Amino acid sequence: MTRYPSEVDVAIVGSGPTGAAYARVLSEQAPNATIAMFEVGPTVSDPPGAHVKNIADPEARARAQAASEGPGARGEKVANPGQAKAGMRAARPGTFLLEDGFRFEGEDGMPVAAMSSNVGGMAAHWTGACPRPGGSERIDFLPDLDDLLTEAERLLGVTTDAFDAAPFGQIVRDRLSVAVDDGRTVETRVQRMPLAAHRRDDGRLVWSGSDVVLGDVTRDNLAFDLFDESLVTRVLTEDGHATGVEVRDLRSGETHRVAARFVVVAADALRTPQVLWASGIRPPALGRYLNDQAQIVFASRLRGVETLGADAPTTGLAEYSGVSWVPFTDDVPFHGQVMQLDASPIPLADDDPVVPGSIVGLGLFCAKDLQADDRVEFDDAAHDAYGMPAPRIHYRLTERDHEVVDRARAEIVRLGEAIGDPLDSRPFTLPLGSSLHYQGTTRMGRTDDGTSVCGPDSQVWGVDGLFVAGNGVIPTATACNPTLTSVALAVAGARSIARALSRTPVAGIASTP
Repeated sequence: MTRYPSEVDVAIVGSGPTGAAYARVLSEQAPNATIAMFEVGPTVSDPPGAHVKNIADPEARARAQAASEGPGARGEKVANPGQAKAGMRAARPGTFLLEDGFRFEGEDGMPVAAMSSNVGGMAAHWTGACPRPGGSERIDFLPDLDDLLTEAERLLGVTTDAFDAAPFGQIVRDRLSVAVDDGRTVETRVQRMPLAAHRRDDGRLVWSGSDVVLGDVTRDNLAFDLFDESLVTRVLTEDGHATGVEVRDLRSGETHRVAARFVVVAADALRTPQVLWASGIRPPALGRYLNDQAQIVFASRLRGVETLGADAPTTGLAEYSGVSWVPFTDDVPFHGQVMQLDASPIPLADDDPVVPGSIVGLGLFCAKDLQADDRVEFDDAAHDAYGMPAPRIHYRLTERDHEVVDRARAEIVRLGEAIGDPLDSRPFTLPLGSSLHYQGTTRMGRTDDGTSVCGPDSQVWGVDGLFVAGNGVIPTATACNPTLTSVALAVAGARSIARALSRTPVAGIASTP
């Protein structure tokens, strides 16, 4: 007996926030449509897709992170500047590294390219930062982009007041503002970081994962099913139309075909093009324009604030500084994220003298020159741990990229000195791939001119009914965290499918054998 339906209206590959956005919008706008979501990883939380930071028990949280780290070899899982300086390749908890093919001779590569495999994807492990893109980060051929971003904020549960009670938050922002705001527009001045997080009535902070995006309307939708530990090996097509997916049940090893009128591939920026490649869907831009954000980190001890007591929390998120935002501008092409150090996913080395709350971590993310030759390719003669064509990354920083990184290194020192006393005179540039903000590999375009994979509604050029989702769809060079933008683009795609379903009868609620 198979646990999969024989046919559905919409098959969604991947359970991260963009796949969840498709399921949510369709549950709201096409409630009779049958939807099957397939996730290669296991369910690690209750409800499925919840952020692991919401798991109160540290041991249970660690188990959830370990279960998200893919089928390959286990290794050191805490990446920080101290380890990187020592030459270690290490992934953050909840993620796993690309084992090989991450760098080739004469290229920069992405030494710490990483992924997550679990229900909820990397949104079960992220920092929740949801800034809106600005300036050249914006997609100029989408006239309704702001509308879509507003809807994405609704789905992700974005707020700006989660840390208003943090005693050091306004101090940090006031000091940054003196150093940054002169000459900036209101929208690009220092401000609270929009976060996918909210307060419960009892005061507890809850971080959004795919569970928040799915919402009760999707979980209560009898026409929606989520299948974990299910590897979609290819999209099925016929005469230029998507007709379904081939899925391998990782529990039994059996392979099944599920017919679908629409297919959404929302894996991640490395595995979405992998699925298309394995399916024989290979437009010229597939995998190209790969875009990471070079990341510089620094730390500074706040001056003139009361040192926290010995009983202050030292793990998780001690709520003293919150998260502040220095927006990207075209003149200053990096995005700043400033947070209490023990809230950062990239702490300093373990032997650094960290006093929780009084040490602030600064991170600048740099916009990258877009190049068609920055790409992920796939080797049909080699396979990854899932048996799929092995990814091979080709990636180079341009002369301008190096100039932007140098500017960011100088700027982060200036900002660190503005808010306090730097712990080190030298900032650290993290290994490429550290941002986890990979983009461009299934990029959106205005027209089918060979430089994009999909159109403004995220439908793949030349394959009716096939949509792509995730950070890989973003076509611009960004420095800000990309999740809000990618969810906004998913909203547009889901609305397009909902309109198409409204024009023709849906299959209704399919029974699962």
